[in-house]
Amino acid sequence: MAQDTSSGADSPRRRPGLLRDQVQLVKKKDSDRYEIVPIEDTLSFEKGFFIVIRACQLLAQKNHGIILVGVAGPSGAGKTVFTEKVLNFMPSIAVITMDNYNDSSRIIDGNFDDPRLTDYDTLLENIRGLKEGKAVQVPIYDFKSSSRIGYRTLEVPSSRIVIIEGIYALSEKLRPLIDLRVSVTGGVHFDLVKRVFRDIQRVGQEPEEIIHQISETVYPMYKAFIEPDLQTAHIKIINKFNPFTGFQNPTYILKSTRPVTVDEIKAVMSKEHTETTEETYDIYLLPPGEDPDACQSYLRMRNRDGKYNLMFEEWVTDSPFIISPRITFEVSVRLLGGLMALGYTIATILKRSSHIFYDDRVCVKTDWLEQLNRKYVQVQGRDRLYVKYVGEQLGLDGSYVPRTYIEQIQLEKLVNDVMALPDDLKTKLSIDDDLVSSPKEALSRASADRRTKYLSRSISNSFSNQREKNLTKLARVAVNNRRFDGRTPESPASLANQVSIIVFWTEGC
Repeated sequence: MAQDTSSGADSPRRRPGLLRDQVQLVKKKDSDRYEIVPIEDTLSFEKGFFIVIRACQLLAQKNHGIILVGVAGPSGAGKTVFTEKVLNFMPSIAVITMDNYNDSSRIIDGNFDDPRLTDYDTLLENIRGLKEGKAVQVPIYDFKSSSRIGYRTLEVPSSRIVIIEGIYALSEKLRPLIDLRVSVTGGVHFDLVKRVFRDIQRVGQEPEEIIHQISETVYPMYKAFIEPDLQTAHIKIINKFNPFTGFQNPTYILKSTRPVTVDEIKAVMSKEHTETTEETYDIYLLPPGEDPDACQSYLRMRNRDGKYNLMFEEWVTDSPFIISPRITFEVSVRLLGGLMALGYTIATILKRSSHIFYDDRVCVKTDWLEQLNRKYVQVQGRDRLYVKYVGEQLGLDGSYVPRTYIEQIQLEKLVNDVMALPDDLKTKLSIDDDLVSSPKEALSRASADRRTKYLSRSISNSFSNQREKNLTKLARVAVNNRRFDGRTPESPASLANQVSIIVFWTEGC
């Protein structure tokens, strides 16, 4: 059993060891009930699950009557999934969902996240009834009609454990009654994606309406009322679940800079193929808190022929393929302001002129990218083997670039940063501008000379430190780009010493 600290120590020293040994009990002040000592570190979803199970077991052993567990967090963070996971493991518990206590008569300006919307009178009455050992009538709320449509009977569970789940489950009105306080949070980006997908299915709202609601009411309510409550949690869980992992039909993409003629493309397409041209502007939005040099979860807003589409996507690489799960919604440009209010920032705007050929099996397009001043050919489709076959027929084998356009922009920006060498360093590295045909060649030569005594002994610390930061950034991009081949990536320091590899990767792009 975990250590019993009822002797009076408010903050006993936590013992190292198994996860279950990290849970320690302490007696509440001015009460004969126990609670767990707050765990300072945030826990992963899985670790948090086991810690909560352990804490529930210990509290049920030490405390009489109902054990109330509050699970709170922002919309889309995974509270319901977490609670269902606990319920599946301990089917003898009971769950009260605070959404069912919504009072539609209190809705103001469509704000469903206002704390005043909760019918606390009925909720507290139900809690008191369970504590007294009585069955209670729990309301049932219908989200599509925004109304209470009935009640269900909730018996006192045999385990005596009741989970209260909701965004305000740790509110000031409930905290004095709760024995175990749990917070579940994610990141703004994935929480947004999960909330959009959930409300489309549950409420039938349009994506733009959902995102507008999030930026105008949900996020401000979270910052003002929910986030402060979460700081009181005994157990803090970070849910890093990626909603894109559930997509079963991603697009497989092969990309190359090798020139391909229109006749060659037509030769591999079916006779019923369609040919068209288009010009698009892609606005890449960096999620809050993401590193712009390593982000792979951009939100993309595309402008084509005056119409805007919002793309939820995340790519992975399995050389030579780029695999891109994607969901697209038509929106208005006004949505951009709402997303920026959530903390998204514009990373880049990419102009693309495309010549497109497609049939029911594959799409082949040539893209001229103004920002990169370069033409690419892409082969895209749902059938990986057929996409590979078309690429072979076009003679693209051996020339594939396993990076998205935004990754290519990231990489070349870092290369240019490293190339910003002062004149005195160019002299020490024997770099003659007249003899260097390209920045990439200069970087390759500089990286080779980096191993010499000039960089270890003669260069000033200030520039050396800055250059190391740039090389480390390049190494981090290299780690991302090497994840597709199944090898264990070297350390950033090791990859920084091999930065010429990165130059080789960019040579044909």
